[in-house]
Amino acid sequence: MSIRIGADVGGTFTDIVIEVADGSYSSTKVLTTHDAPEVGILDGIGRIAAQENIDLRDVTQIIHGTTLATNALIERRGAKTALVTTDGFRDVIETRTESRFEQYDLNIVLPTPLIQRADRHVISERLNARGEILVPFDENGARSLVEHIGTEGYQSVAVGFIHSYVNPTNELRFRELLLAELPGIAVSISSEVSPQMREYERFNTVCANAYVQPLMASYLVRLRDELATRGATCPLYLIHSGGGLMSVESAAAFPVRLVESGPAGGAIFAADLAARYGRDRVLSYDMGGTTAKIALIEDFTPATAKTFEVDRTARFKKGSGMPISIPVIEMIEIGAGGGSIASVDSLGQIRIGPHSAGSEPGPASYGRGGLDATVTDANVQLGRLHPDTFGAKDIDLSPALAAEALRRSVGDRLGLSAADAARGVAEVVDENMTNAARVHAVENGKDLAGYSMIAFGGGGPLHAGRLLDKLGLDELIVPPDAGVGSAVGFLRAPFAYEAVRSFYTSTVDFDIDGANRVLTELTDEAMAFVREGTDADVSVERQVAMRYKGQGWEIPVRLGDASFDHMAAELLGAEFTKAYEEFFGRAIDDLAIEAVSWSVRVASVVDTPTPVELSTNGTEVAAPNHRTMYDPISGVDTDAAVVERTSLSAGDQVRGPAVIVEEQTTTVLASRHAATMQEDGTVLIHRADAGSPGVEA
Repeated sequence: MSIRIGADVGGTFTDIVIEVADGSYSSTKVLTTHDAPEVGILDGIGRIAAQENIDLRDVTQIIHGTTLATNALIERRGAKTALVTTDGFRDVIETRTESRFEQYDLNIVLPTPLIQRADRHVISERLNARGEILVPFDENGARSLVEHIGTEGYQSVAVGFIHSYVNPTNELRFRELLLAELPGIAVSISSEVSPQMREYERFNTVCANAYVQPLMASYLVRLRDELATRGATCPLYLIHSGGGLMSVESAAAFPVRLVESGPAGGAIFAADLAARYGRDRVLSYDMGGTTAKIALIEDFTPATAKTFEVDRTARFKKGSGMPISIPVIEMIEIGAGGGSIASVDSLGQIRIGPHSAGSEPGPASYGRGGLDATVTDANVQLGRLHPDTFGAKDIDLSPALAAEALRRSVGDRLGLSAADAARGVAEVVDENMTNAARVHAVENGKDLAGYSMIAFGGGGPLHAGRLLDKLGLDELIVPPDAGVGSAVGFLRAPFAYEAVRSFYTSTVDFDIDGANRVLTELTDEAMAFVREGTDADVSVERQVAMRYKGQGWEIPVRLGDASFDHMAAELLGAEFTKAYEEFFGRAIDDLAIEAVSWSVRVASVVDTPTPVELSTNGTEVAAPNHRTMYDPISGVDTDAAVVERTSLSAGDQVRGPAVIVEEQTTTVLASRHAATMQEDGTVLIHRADAGSPGVEA
């Protein structure tokens, strides 16, 4: 019998999901243990195993996603790391590029470099853009630097030489010298971590990998060993930022690929549901305890990118963060979770986040010592969350503590009651998430009209109805197991890996042999990673990033399976022209076309989900219980129905104002909303004003 476990470590809660052979799920939430995240995972797994009467020796697979790498980068809690680079390029990660996210702001604040200048060292060596030697590698200087690194007590070293993505010889040689003298030190080289052009992004990426590598390697080994001690000797896999699975060994070597690990699981979850329900344009909305993540899914596939930013100094400003050059599911992430702290700025405006109460001490209403008002406290005050129906075990919500925190953090500053402060906090956080969705759509050239929203995470269904109205969307889908959606997504992820490498050639003098060689090597690399986890059938997707000569950025062009031949330049040029016209409306005549960067994604083939028809037709059911809840549509406290989700059958309909409660989350319906239970347990929400069709009284 196949038994699989998904474990998602978030900033506030650790979600554990177990799947048995018949495809059914059971789940639990435990508070995240930040000092030792494996403790929360092990406690959660032990709890759900006991609940389902499962022996850990019978578990066949554990899939894990974590924010540990992300938090280490943002909070600067990584290893003591040195950067070794080519003489003359010591300050690349500090001088950045000429791009400014605020063109005319003289006081612009940029992210602090991950590696301080005193820890950045140089070696005399240099290659040209074709990988040819301009300055020979200084062996004596390298040996002296290795000795210095040992003396200074560095735990990890990032190596990034100019143009090493073309010719990695010098990086490999320095790593050889370093490990011969200091065999226990962690070493990351840019030609393996991110073999792509643009040294600023490449150097940042290898620095990030080196910075978190000792921390992640130690954590993963502890987790694996402790699981084995408790009887779980099955394989442990990690979900990476691109939405695929990788082995513990690969994750320990390339931990930077885990930076968007948890959110990627949520996007996979939403994409699977989009395919199941036949929704080809979906807004994925995942709100947890610390952050909210929004992603666009078209044709049942999340949008992807080759670069993303962490630690932005300006919330919605591209270029204000630290770029990481790895394949990633594209999304926008903001500090708007249940634990996000509310405050009042110098202008008397309510601000939410980016700081979070997390799990330690948590929101004030948790009664664990938290004093700051949070979004969760506002939801308690507004009647959306209630001690009697709050699903998280071991937490007794305190409305009195929530009200006290709201008065102290917001109300006293603005002359508001706790109730009015809560309304202000809720409205601000909802508007922040709405703006994030709008910005993300605009940046991707999309109009959200006609999109469906899929909401999950512990906080997603609480706030999704308000976003539905603000964005003008027509329907909201709250799937089964919504409260632990990302962890469920882990169990639906394929074994997948995307290998990327820069290799320049032009349609004027196309290097057929070189292009074929690069694609073959990338395919072999990606296939090797995937075969670490599975022998299943795989799909292979090939892409090349191309541009007109003189342009600074590229667009992706899909490639077929065949090798290049003497017609390659002509055919590739035609495909680029077609793609360029789709992006920009017209092509440019009489300009050479350049191929810059190549990628191959290998993924195991996953089962196609069984289609499910969704319907808004239903019969309204009477609610056995009611409580006072604030309704944002009418702007007043109102009598709201309280319905257990497990009590609803297919075709049952709940009219707002109401709350639908379940163990892991709560779905809030405003006065203009109606929710219809579907055959598979999904709740479909739409605006149902008086007299709207499809509603039987």
